[in-house]
Amino acid sequence: MSDNKKYDLEERLVKFAVRMMEIAEILPKTKSGNHISGQLVRCGTSPAFNYGEVQAAESPDDFIHKMRVVLKELRETGVCLKIIILKPLMKQDVIISDVKECNELIAIFTKSIETATSNRDKNQK
Repeated sequence: MSDNKKYDLEERLVKFAVRMMEIAEILPKTKSGNHISGQLVRCGTSPAFNYGEVQAAESPDDFIHKMRVVLKELRETGVCLKIIILKPLMKQDVIISDVKECNELIAIFTKSIETATSNRDKNQK
């Protein structure tokens, strides 16, 4: 991956994390809102932090493992956003672009993991 693409993906993850914190801050101050807010802050910021770990991976296996952690956290964030919409804890139109970004990031990491796994397996033969 080129340095530009690494930076762009890191930048997207950081902006996504900030947006998840913003959403968490405007959720209603109810039991449900507070619970989802806390969870959204944890899982919604985790991909950005863990992507830093990805960039320092020590082996192909370590790289793939760390990428899977990022993907897992993105999927969890997607579930939180769905719950926010279905409850509803806020209007769907406020976070629909965030759901789209989450899905795009999931697709990017899914494909990257597939490619890294394929490359690792080719190199092990």
